[in-house]
Amino acid sequence: MNDNFTKLLQNSSQEEIIKVLEDKLKNSEEPDFWKEKIIPFTEAILSVLLPLKEQNILFNPEGQIVNTIDSELFFRWSDLVCLKTLAFIIQESNEKNELVRTDYNNVKYSYIDLEKLGTYLSSNRVNIIDEDSLDFPMSIYNLHQGMITIIKNLLN
Repeated sequence: MNDNFTKLLQNSSQEEIIKVLEDKLKNSEEPDFWKEKIIPFTEAILSVLLPLKEQNILFNPEGQIVNTIDSELFFRWSDLVCLKTLAFIIQESNEKNELVRTDYNNVKYSYIDLEKLGTYLSSNRVNIIDEDSLDFPMSIYNLHQGMITIIKNLLN
């Protein structure tokens, strides 16, 4: 587990996390191509995970209750298929005004804005209309695996 990243996730705002990542990217040897991809990717994930953290209703991709945000949870949700699933869970939860498809029962749920995540997924040719459609190109999936590796290396 990445302790530095975990501390950042647990104690910082989205803006603070993004600033740290931007600074580390700026000082890294990573090509600009990666720098342009990683920030929107991280913002998209945090735009949902941090509100879930604030509401004390974190869960993993299997819908199991998670008590604290850490780097492991972030990277589990970073998988493109899992990220798409998260978008659909939150969309359905927003529509029903209650958290669905998780092990939580009768918890208070407040609307979570999906604009950043939806825009990000759409820009990567992920079908955000049909949850069962796995039509995004393998190259997009592989790109995300590369971004995950870079984030792990930068924040280690």
